[in-house]
Amino acid sequence: MRTLPIAVTALAATLTLTLTACGGDDGGGGDKKTSGKRSGSSAPAACAADKLGQEVAASEAPAAGDTGTVSVTLTNGSGADCILEGFPSVTLKAGSSLSVPSEESAEPEKLTVQQEETVGFTITYVRGPAGDPAKAAAVKTTQYVLPGTDTELSFPWEYGEVALQSGTEPNASVTPLQRTGD
Repeated sequence: MRTLPIAVTALAATLTLTLTACGGDDGGGGDKKTSGKRSGSSAPAACAADKLGQEVAASEAPAAGDTGTVSVTLTNGSGADCILEGFPSVTLKAGSSLSVPSEESAEPEKLTVQQEETVGFTITYVRGPAGDPAKAAAVKTTQYVLPGTDTELSFPWEYGEVALQSGTEPNASVTPLQRTGD
């Protein structure tokens, strides 16, 4: 009698291992059907900039040397899914054009943006001293181009001077596009 429970236990363990190896989610192919393209459908195209609604919100830097953020939220109003991936190309206009570098530690991801879904990016900046063109740029306008497009979008800059790290390099950075909201 004593060997029967051990044999049943061994059989159960063997079946469990067999089922796990055959159908378990080990990332080795059990989900290949769902990860591919659906038949009869085409992949979404890059989001058209003129089909995205824009909303800008800021946490303004109150004084010289303080850090502030400007968040840009984009809503897909195109009527179809579209793709965004990477960093927007951001330029601050202050008499001259100042290119805002990408945030070095950030990794962009490929985003499929559904109808009415929102994505966004954030510009982080250090406020510069007012009236000192050697140390700060009196920015008037922010222009940006989304990856995969060549349409330039803009909004007025109302958040004070931006400190300069050098004559033409703003003390600022921009995040990659990412999902926003719930």
